[in-house]
Amino acid sequence: MRISDEPLINQARERFALQDYYGAVHLLQELVEAGRSFADCHHLLGLCYAMLGQPQRALDHFGRALELNPRYIEAHIHRGILLNDLGRTEEAAEAFRRAADQNQRHASGFPAHVAANLANHHALLGAAYAEAGALPLAVEQYRRAVALGPAFADIRYRLARVLLEMGDVLTAREELERVVADRPNFVDALASLGLARYLSGDAAGAQQVWRECLLTRPKNARVEAYLAMLERAAE
Repeated sequence: MRISDEPLINQARERFALQDYYGAVHLLQELVEAGRSFADCHHLLGLCYAMLGQPQRALDHFGRALELNPRYIEAHIHRGILLNDLGRTEEAAEAFRRAADQNQRHASGFPAHVAANLANHHALLGAAYAEAGALPLAVEQYRRAVALGPAFADIRYRLARVLLEMGDVLTAREELERVVADRPNFVDALASLGLARYLSGDAAGAQQVWRECLLTRPKNARVEAYLAMLERAAE
């Protein structure tokens, strides 16, 4: 299981900074097509497509980023700017209002946008520790990130993946159940939840989830492999 795709995202950020938007898109699409994309990936794709003069694609990716992380203030702002440029002023105003809402105080005592920024920094540290093989330290950082951003489904999902890697199947399952409850169309989380259910002895529950995955994303090779595994085990 590949835990961290941060190096690839960083390469895409470098291509973006050099105004090589097509190069950045190529790197980011690799993550999307592999089913490993997160909010940051979709936000950067949105920026790339906006710079390439493809506003609808940009809006689609800003929307996807916000599905994964509703408190993603930069995605709200960039979506609002693009909508305003398209003359969709009422939608733009709503996007800016939602961005402003993120300045409300978080339960941690920080302004919401500060808490969100700190959560993302802890998640980056978690990814770095995971990449280095220091999984307990990765879990610690991801838990801090989740505490600061409990609605960040992508970060909670990354926490669950590391827990699965460590063999803490039941805790991973709890986290994934919450992710799927909040984001029922998060296919990668559904696929991982199926694996967590299977590893915790719930083959029927795993099969149910994986079939739901195929309804959302037909011909998903990863999920088809899981279902084939179940069929062989039942023989």
